[in-house]
Amino acid sequence: MDLRRLSIPDVLVLRPRRHADDRGYFMESYSRIAMATLGLEPVFVQDNLSLSRQVGTLRGLHYQRPPKAQAKLIQVIQGRILDVAVDVRRGSPTYGRSAAVELSADSGEQVFIPMGFLHGFVTLEPDTLVLYKVDAPYAPECEGSVRWDDASLGIDWGVSAAVLSAKDAVAPAFADLDSPFVYAEPEGGRA
Repeated sequence: MDLRRLSIPDVLVLRPRRHADDRGYFMESYSRIAMATLGLEPVFVQDNLSLSRQVGTLRGLHYQRPPKAQAKLIQVIQGRILDVAVDVRRGSPTYGRSAAVELSADSGEQVFIPMGFLHGFVTLEPDTLVLYKVDAPYAPECEGSVRWDDASLGIDWGVSAAVLSAKDAVAPAFADLDSPFVYAEPEGGRA
């Protein structure tokens, strides 16, 4: 499995190896051993599948507070998205900054987003299927959100109007977020 870091080094793009022939391809979409080799050892407890029919469907920016905070491993199994993570770990050198990556079924890339980040994505193709693993179950009493188009975040979603849920349409501003997450410098500094 290949790894590359985005502009926020804790947000990782993973590329599982594909073994292709004239029939198509085979790949391990998740391997606990491969993740551990990369220093990632989340224990995933739930898989979520999202179908978005329309181009421009935007889901986010979401998070879950401790004790049900979630790390996520996101992949697209049909279609294409722009996936965005926003650092909301108080004290982080990248607090309030976002990292974005385009994910598609064709590329096979995945993104790993640790706890302490807002997460959202916008669909770039119709009938897009997004599969993501989380290391804590959904807990509605711990969920929160921030407006997707908050000007202070400066995220270029590539859409002028988004297809939103009623809940996302009334999400609060980033300035109103009282983040429950605190940044911790990795032991020995960043590699």
